Amino acid sequence: MSYEVHDFEREVLQRSYSVPVLVDFWAEWCAPCRMLAPVLERLAARANGRWVLAKVNTEEHPELAYRYGVRSIPNVKLFVDGQVVDEFVGALPEYVIERWLEQALPSPHRKLLQQAEQLLQAQRISEAQSLLEQVLAAEPNNEAARALLAKLLLFAEPERARELVAPIEPGSPYEELAESIRTLAPLLQLSSPEQLPEAPVRPLFWSAVQALQRGDYAQALEHLIEVIRTDRYYFDDAARKTCIAIFKFLGEEHPITLRYRRDFSSALYV
Repeated sequence: MSYEVHDFEREVLQRSYSVPVLVDFWAEWCAPCRMLAPVLERLAARANGRWVLAKVNTEEHPELAYRYGVRSIPNVKLFVDGQVVDEFVGALPEYVIERWLEQALPSPHRKLLQQAEQLLQAQRISEAQSLLEQVLAAEPNNEAARALLAKLLLFAEPERARELVAPIEPGSPYEELAESIRTLAPLLQLSSPEQLPEAPVRPLFWSAVQALQRGDYAQALEHLIEVIRTDRYYFDDAARKTCIAIFKFLGEEHPITLRYRRDFSSALYV
C-alpha cells in the first residue's frame, strides 16, 4: 500500500496531479517512524485510492529532506498538484491522523470547483450553477461547493442560500461568507417596510434594503451608514451588521468595500 520513492519528480510531484500523495519522511533508526508506519499503511489501505502513500528515507535522500524543510522525523507531507498543501510531525494517534486527513485532503471534485469559479468570474452563472449542483450531488458536505452555490443563489433564492450555508461552522474557511449570507438573506426576503420595527429611521433603512435587493451595494451602504449615524442600534444594530455582511460578501479588496470602509468606521465612532 506504500512504496519507497526512487524518482521523486515522477513518483510524487507528477503523480500528485492525478491523485494526492502522502509522503512519509522517515529513517531506519527512528523509533517513532516505526510506530507510525503501520498506522499510515492501514489508513492507505482504507483510502480506496483517494490518496496514495509514499516513503522517503531521509538518510538515503538528504537533499529531499533539506528541500522540504524536514527538521525532525517522522514528518508527513501531503502533496497535491506538485505542492505541499499540509503536513504534520510526529507519531500521532490513528484517529487524529484520520481527522487531519479529512481536513487536508482536497475534494475529488476540485477540478469541477475550479471550473465553476472560473465560470462565475466570467459571469456564466447557469453553467457555474450546474457544475456546483453536480459536485454537491456527489459530495453533499463539500463546504466550498455549498458556499459558492449559496453566493451564486443569494439574490435569486435567498432561503436556499441560507440553507446551504447552515452546516458551515466557526473555524471553516468559509465562515465569514456563510455568516454574511445568513445576515443578508432575511433582508432580501422582506417585501414591505411594515415588516421592520417602527422608528423615525425606518424609511431610511427600508431604502437600504431596497437598494440591496437591486444589487446596488453602494447605495445600500450609503443608506446604512446614515442609519448608523442617526440611530445606531435600530433593529438590533442591523445597519452595522448588514454593512459588515456586505463587506464580507464582496471581499475586503472589492472596490466598494474599500470605498465605504472608512465612512463606516467613522460613523461608528461619531
